[in-house]
Amino acid sequence: MKNITLKAGNEQEFFRRGKALARLADAGQTVSEERTVSFEDPADLLRLLTASRLDVFRSVKGEPGSITVIAGRLHRDRSAVKRDVDQLAKVGLVTIETKTLPGHGHMKEIRASAGIFRLEAIVM
Repeated sequence: MKNITLKAGNEQEFFRRGKALARLADAGQTVSEERTVSFEDPADLLRLLTASRLDVFRSVKGEPGSITVIAGRLHRDRSAVKRDVDQLAKVGLVTIETKTLPGHGHMKEIRASAGIFRLEAIVM
């Protein structure tokens, strides 16, 4: 995926965006590869994007790794990083992929879901 947009928006905007995408698809036009995650309440968006979660996101965007590796990079407790990764994965900002290690079992690798991450908030 190329782009992910996180935004505060209302139900009308959600349906407007969906109809516009459906019109493009019906016309046989290319629909850009992007994902939009909308939050009805801007406060919910702000609760998700804490400074520590942004640090985790930036870390895996720069270089994917295990939770242990990410925690080491950020000098944070592994369990706190795990909680942050779980919240970021819940909205699709990161993916968790199980990788087989030769002779050593498995590892969960965390990586950014998109190359571009855009944040939009309009508060009225």
